Amino acid sequence: MEGFGPLGFTPDALAQESLRFQAKLRAGLDTLHQVHDIDYGATAREEVWRDGKVVLYRFRGDRAPTARVPLLIVYALVNRPYMVDLQDDKSIVRGLLERGEDVYVLDWGYPDRSDRYLELEDYIQRYIGGAVDHLRHEYRMDGVNVLGICQGGAFSLCFAALNPHKVRNLITMVTPVDFHTSDNMLGNWTRGLDVDLFVDTLGNVPADVMNWCYLTLKPWRLFVQKYVGMVDVLDDPKALEDFLRMEKWIFDSPDQAGEAFRQFVKQFYQGNGFLKGGIDIGGRTVDLRNIEVPILNIYAEQDHLVPPASSRALAGLTGSGDYSELSFRGGHIGIYVSSRAQREVPQAIHDWLAQRAK
Repeated sequence: MEGFGPLGFTPDALAQESLRFQAKLRAGLDTLHQVHDIDYGATAREEVWRDGKVVLYRFRGDRAPTARVPLLIVYALVNRPYMVDLQDDKSIVRGLLERGEDVYVLDWGYPDRSDRYLELEDYIQRYIGGAVDHLRHEYRMDGVNVLGICQGGAFSLCFAALNPHKVRNLITMVTPVDFHTSDNMLGNWTRGLDVDLFVDTLGNVPADVMNWCYLTLKPWRLFVQKYVGMVDVLDDPKALEDFLRMEKWIFDSPDQAGEAFRQFVKQFYQGNGFLKGGIDIGGRTVDLRNIEVPILNIYAEQDHLVPPASSRALAGLTGSGDYSELSFRGGHIGIYVSSRAQREVPQAIHDWLAQRAK
C-alpha cells in the first residue's frame, strides 16, 4: 500500500515515527544530565559608567581596537541586550571586535517599583546622554558612533535629533519608524490600547504580559512548532544548550517602567510621531531633520515585529545627505544569531564606518 488516507501515512510509518520519538525522549534524559547551567555572553566586558540600574559596559576582544571612534550599542527595553553577544559562534559584538571596532553596550537593568515614573526623557537624555557624554570625555571627541537596535534605534534617532553634535555616525537596526504600516500587527494591536487605564492599573508593565503579546504574534511557531522541533536535538548536547540559551533570553525580560511605556505607546505606536510629529522628550520636540550625520539603516526582510516598510520609512525623513540602507535576508532574531548574520552584519557595519572614518 503506497499511502493511508489523504496525507499518505501508513500504520507502519506512524509506528516507526512513534518509536523514533520515544528514542529521542530517552536520549534526552541522558543529554540533560550533560547540560550545565546555561550562561550567555561570549566576550569579556567591564563596567565603565553607571547611573542607578543602568550600566555602560566596554567589551574586551582578543586584540586592541583599531577604530578611533567608539561604537555605542543601544538596545530595546523589552529584552536583555546580551542577544548581541549570545555565545561564541553567535555574537555580533565579537564580529565587530575582530574587525577592530571599539564596542560598548548600554544595559538598562531591571526596573522595579521605584522606577515607575521614569520617563522617556530619562532613558534618552539622562541614560543615553550620560553614556555618550562619558565616552566623549574619555575619548576627547565631540561625537561617538551609535548603533540603535529595535526600540533602542527609535531612542537613538530621538537622541541624535535632540543632540546632533554628539553623534558622529548613526546605525539603526530593525528599527521601527512608521508604526502604522498595514503589516505591523503589533502596531495595529497597540493603537486600540487604553494605555492610560493599562498603566494606571498596573504601574510598571509586567514582563510576562509583554512576552505574551510578542509570542501571540506567531502562536503556532512560538508556542508549538519550536518545542516539537526541540525533540530532534534532545540527543545533541550542544544543540540543546543553544536552544535553552535562546529560551533563557526570550523569557529573561525586564518589566517596563510605567510612565515611559505610556509615553512610548502614545507618541510612537498611536501617534506615529516620527512621521506625523508630536514626539516630545522633556519639553523638546523631536525633529528628525536635525540629524545630518551619516545614517546606515539595516532591516530584516522577514521581520514580523518590525516590518521592512516600517524601517525603510526613515529614508527622506532626516537631514542627512549620506543615507544608506542594508537589507538582511532573515528575521528579527536571525539578524543577530544566524550564521549568515555572523558573516554579513559585522562586516557591513565595519566597512560602512571605515569609509566614514577618514
